[in-house]
Amino acid sequence: MRSPALRHVLTHLITPLLMCLGMGLAYMGAFVTPEPHHLPVAVVGTAPGAKVFAQTVKDSAGDELDVRTVATRGDAVRLLEAREVTGAYVPSAKAPELLVASAASDMGATAVEKVFTPVAAREGVPLKITDVAEPVADDPTGQGLFFLLIAVSIGSYASVAALGAAGAGLAMRVRALLALGVSAVVSGIGALLAGPVFHLAHHDLAGVWGMAWLYSAGILLIGVGLHTFLKRWTTLTMMVLFVMLNFTSSGGLFRPELQNGFFGALHAFWNGAGFVEGVRALLYFGGDGLARTVWTLAAWLLAGLAVTAVAAAYERTRRPLPAATAPGAESEPRRDSAAQTAQEAEEEAEEEVEETVGV
Repeated sequence: MRSPALRHVLTHLITPLLMCLGMGLAYMGAFVTPEPHHLPVAVVGTAPGAKVFAQTVKDSAGDELDVRTVATRGDAVRLLEAREVTGAYVPSAKAPELLVASAASDMGATAVEKVFTPVAAREGVPLKITDVAEPVADDPTGQGLFFLLIAVSIGSYASVAALGAAGAGLAMRVRALLALGVSAVVSGIGALLAGPVFHLAHHDLAGVWGMAWLYSAGILLIGVGLHTFLKRWTTLTMMVLFVMLNFTSSGGLFRPELQNGFFGALHAFWNGAGFVEGVRALLYFGGDGLARTVWTLAAWLLAGLAVTAVAAAYERTRRPLPAATAPGAESEPRRDSAAQTAQEAEEEAEEEVEETVGV
């Protein structure tokens, strides 16, 4: 290609086009056709009739449902609060009841309603639905935490370009400290949105901030470290890690039991899932399961520290040694070359920042 300017433009178009493809594959693959896959449900009762009923439901649903029986209604409520089942059916000839916890997943609650409503209808009786863990009135679908995840994620990965590209002249330890500081600001904005602005969190706002800080700091440190090696391809990499794979596996819209095996598997250890499930546990389930999600976020933060440490060591080995020249003997061509290199680096940094902010 003869035109350097045209080649330059076409090279920079690769990133948004790959993002278009990746976002389409990720979002449509994760969200377009949600179907139950081993969705855990319970049937309340110990009598032979309850066991036969549970087996009948299992046989008719196949791999869509994992059905268990529990002795009492209280046992079913405890399983729902621990998010071990998505719904629990209490058989009755006159007043059957379905227990759900929509704060854990509004879509999951809807899915089990679709399963058991026809069962009650065949008996000719209405189905009573009891929600044992409702989201707050300011977030009736419980999906506000997913959009909080998006806000904190964008503030985190978009800041990587400024720290990695525009701050390339700073020592890695300075960039790492800036990353920790920026994560505190980003998580503060997240807490402000979750609390005073949109009232998603009616209590434990300090805990929400802490979870957001762990989440944001991990992303920023990973991004700042990766930038040393990937340069302008850092933006695409961050989008893959913390948008395409992250939002889709977070459980913010669909629990893993309503997704295919790939995204369901990522939910077990990805940082977005750790954030969403951790905040859910904090706000709606008395902290049940919170420790595991905190450890998940802490592991990603440690990974970020490891990446920045490796990048710092690499930069030290690549740092050019000063040339031994007599005072005042530096040639004009060398000075011009250094100035040109600095200008090119600055232009590349500006392009990368603009590209990231545009995304």
